[in-house]
Amino acid sequence: MSRLNRFPRVRLFDAPTPIQQLTRIEAALALEGARLFVKRDDLMGLGGGGNKLRKLEFLLGEALAQGCDTFITTGARQSNHARLSAAAAARMGLAAELMLTDTVPRDDPAYRDNGNQLLDGLFGATVHHLPRGADALAAARIRAEALRAEGRKPYMVGAGGSSPVGALGYVDCANEIRAQEAEMGLKFANVIVANGSHGTHAGLAAGMAAAGDDPRRVSSFTVLAALDEAERGTLALANETLALLGGGVLDAASIRIDASQRGAEYGIPTEAMLAAVRLMARQEGLLIDPVYSGKAFAGVLAGLAGGRFTGDVLFVMTGGTPGLYAYQPAFAT
Repeated sequence: MSRLNRFPRVRLFDAPTPIQQLTRIEAALALEGARLFVKRDDLMGLGGGGNKLRKLEFLLGEALAQGCDTFITTGARQSNHARLSAAAAARMGLAAELMLTDTVPRDDPAYRDNGNQLLDGLFGATVHHLPRGADALAAARIRAEALRAEGRKPYMVGAGGSSPVGALGYVDCANEIRAQEAEMGLKFANVIVANGSHGTHAGLAAGMAAAGDDPRRVSSFTVLAALDEAERGTLALANETLALLGGGVLDAASIRIDASQRGAEYGIPTEAMLAAVRLMARQEGLLIDPVYSGKAFAGVLAGLAGGRFTGDVLFVMTGGTPGLYAYQPAFAT
């Protein structure tokens, strides 16, 4: 914590987020030798909630410390990070500009206009829509230069807020989990997350390592990149984050990622995801998003059924609930 306190930060949610046991799902699965818990990172009130607020606390902290007046970021059309960037920027009095790419091959009204898209506008963000395959970071850099030419001072970060500064939010989360374990008198054999832009897994692994804990307790299910790319990107970001904290290097064996739940491509529903979202809703009354947590939780369920995950298992629910409304056609079938 003392190392984290060196970095500028704004407060965007109440911490710690709670850890809850999913006893009804345990009973429905007739689990033996395992208990299932969730860390409720969906329970963050700002902007509809979600884990990207952890990253934005440090990103906006740095932006404000630099005297910036505009926050620019990138993502897919239904990006949770973009939606929360718009909300957090509004809270802190900054303009927000979102470079959103049509990453998912859909153009139906639910996906095009509902969910996060609706909220981006409500929060007052300026949204730039880019075609599939466009270089969003390049577009963001061009926009930043145009703003500087107007006398503005923009701050720019890429998809998911997954820079080393952004990943500090999940270093902090690792500290939170360790403190909650001590309070609860248990230790999670597996801490499981979704892996998109790598920042959640990388931050947690770096946080565990910085605390002298085992980063291999953390594992993820990639929902965006192919396995080798996800492994390289997560390891690199974890080590960049550790360097920011002042030292330590992880090796490739420290990063455990599973690609079994990715499906055809990013944002395309799978039967396992649909079943996992419905199980969580119908047994526990909890909502998980279809792009990230839905696919990762499907992996948790498969791992529990196959005996891969045993002992006390923690799934980090990362929010993104507004995205469910953009996937109405998938759940209607």
